[in-house]
Amino acid sequence: MKLHRVVECSKDVARLSGRNEKVQRLADLLEEVAPDEIEIALGMLTGVPRQGRIGIGPAALRTSWGETAEGGSLDIREVDEVFQRIADQRGPGSATAKLSMLGALFQRTTLDERDFLIRLLMGELRQGALEGVMIEAVALASKVQSEIVRRALMATGDLGEVARAALTEGATGLTGLSIQLLRPVAPMLATVSDGVGDALGRLGTAALEYKLDGARIQVHKAGDEVRIFSRRLRDVTAAIPEIVERVRTLPVREAILDGEVLALQSDGTPQPFQVTMRRFGRKLDVARLRTALPVTPFVFDLLYLDGGDLTDERQARRFDAMAGVVPSSWLIPRIVTSSERDAKDFLWNAIGDGHEGIMVKALEATYEAGSRGQTWLKIKPAHTLDLVVLAAEWGHGRRRGWLSNLHLGARNPRDGSFVMLGKTFKGMTDAMLAWQTDHLLTLEVSRDRYTVYVRPELVVEVAFNGLQESTQYPGGLALRFARIKRYRTDKHAADADTMETVRALHRDPIGQWRDA
Repeated sequence: MKLHRVVECSKDVARLSGRNEKVQRLADLLEEVAPDEIEIALGMLTGVPRQGRIGIGPAALRTSWGETAEGGSLDIREVDEVFQRIADQRGPGSATAKLSMLGALFQRTTLDERDFLIRLLMGELRQGALEGVMIEAVALASKVQSEIVRRALMATGDLGEVARAALTEGATGLTGLSIQLLRPVAPMLATVSDGVGDALGRLGTAALEYKLDGARIQVHKAGDEVRIFSRRLRDVTAAIPEIVERVRTLPVREAILDGEVLALQSDGTPQPFQVTMRRFGRKLDVARLRTALPVTPFVFDLLYLDGGDLTDERQARRFDAMAGVVPSSWLIPRIVTSSERDAKDFLWNAIGDGHEGIMVKALEATYEAGSRGQTWLKIKPAHTLDLVVLAAEWGHGRRRGWLSNLHLGARNPRDGSFVMLGKTFKGMTDAMLAWQTDHLLTLEVSRDRYTVYVRPELVVEVAFNGLQESTQYPGGLALRFARIKRYRTDKHAADADTMETVRALHRDPIGQWRDA
């Protein structure tokens, strides 16, 4: 299939507003994709190339690449092969070789194709072909019930594999796709709740668990063989050998456990998320890190036990079975209640112990692998700051033509400058995007191909889930999971929150909630 066909489909999906229209447009394309191109097309349309990251950073990708072709002639298979060769480059001179190969590829693309590939490689291809929409498109194109497709995806965690089986063999091709030991299962995810009252109102008597801010892991045990996978289903077994050794001692032959690992401080409270994530960096000195930064397992679900798939069992049954096979110190702090007062006390205990918040889970819930289920709800009290917009990046897909990704800064009261803390494009309505584009252009002082830099005058209220240390920004701190709540047109830049406020919040993140 020609690349320009995928690019046109991506544009159409971004432009269409109705879910059913998006599904139909994707299904029409999938019906025409050759069997050996299905996984390539799926990766491109969902914004995740088959190779993942290919080792070329955003700055290099934004380079001026020179001439382009007049008409699109590239096959997606050719693009995939070049991406693979780039990803395979190692050693001295590899950076130059990667750029050379990418430049040669780009000379054969049109401007639209080049823009598409750059956004694909930067992880900024947000055209609306999310996994849920793509599942329905695969079902429609293959004439297989969407529930059967979802079930196969749950078992494999690989949408490309599922799509290829469905599109080439129909429902028959999916019957053999079931949960298997040592092959990662797509993790179940949670939906945000407004608070304990909302969560208990929706679920009734429920299990409440601490929501840890660690690294999600899925542990597979098959006899003495143990494999551990990340939330993104990457094999991270070699990075945490102490967990492997402890899992081997469990009194079971076969198991799949869902949980997290955390690096803990001397008082038992969690280290910041980015500290835990040092255990999973690209260049690992495992022996040294194991001693300097040990991690501790916490588990909250059991998907498989000694030959039996437990994903269709009720949540309470799975937890009880898990409690019978792992040490009590591994179990996530948990209560079962219908009392809003008890739930609030549990929430503040979790926050006080240094964790993000709590999970609220229906006792009857099955494990909806790969789905953001309505039977798992998460409650994370958010911080807010009034920050100043320093710049904004042009949007892509359905946000094309609008200034979208905001650069946010706190005030330095000593000299009146502003210190950048991060970026966000989340939380904005179409009306907000249109208004901020018009307003920010009146404040423009300079621009490059992607970004408009503005006078620091516009104040915005930003909600976020925490602060982390960062070498990327001059203040040494960065916002986590930031989203826009509203513009504060009633405030001047001089009224924005200061870096002193930001640093105090980083030192004592629960201070503002102590009296709640």
